Amino acid sequence: MEQFITFASNNGLLSAVWVAIVVMIIVITIKIQLSPIKQISTQELTFLMNREQGVALDIRKEKEFNTSHILDAINLSNDKITKNGFVSLEKHKENPIIVVCSAGLVASKVAIDLHKAGFSRVSILKGGMGAWIGAGLPLTKK
Repeated sequence: MEQFITFASNNGLLSAVWVAIVVMIIVITIKIQLSPIKQISTQELTFLMNREQGVALDIRKEKEFNTSHILDAINLSNDKITKNGFVSLEKHKENPIIVVCSAGLVASKVAIDLHKAGFSRVSILKGGMGAWIGAGLPLTKK
């Protein structure tokens, strides 16, 4: 412990950076836990679609969607969202909606917008289509 204190006092900037990183990790973890939008696994997505009439909302570009996508997924690219909002999803307002993007990074903004628009059961596929493909789950081109 004595060596740690000596190191911290001799390397103030480095110690401050480490403390800042630890605080940021704690804050982000708390934010994720308290968020109404949860990240779900591929198994949970399958369960929601099969048992609770969940909707996979694929927000990738139409060309990527047409190449391959989750069976029964709805494509709503960012361009369409900007123009029309979520009008095409109104009939699914009470169903679980799982937002899917390429890697699970872009989906959070759309999920937050969906939640603000009154969709109460919004989730994000953790890892996006990469996780779906990595798990060896079926895709369709229709």
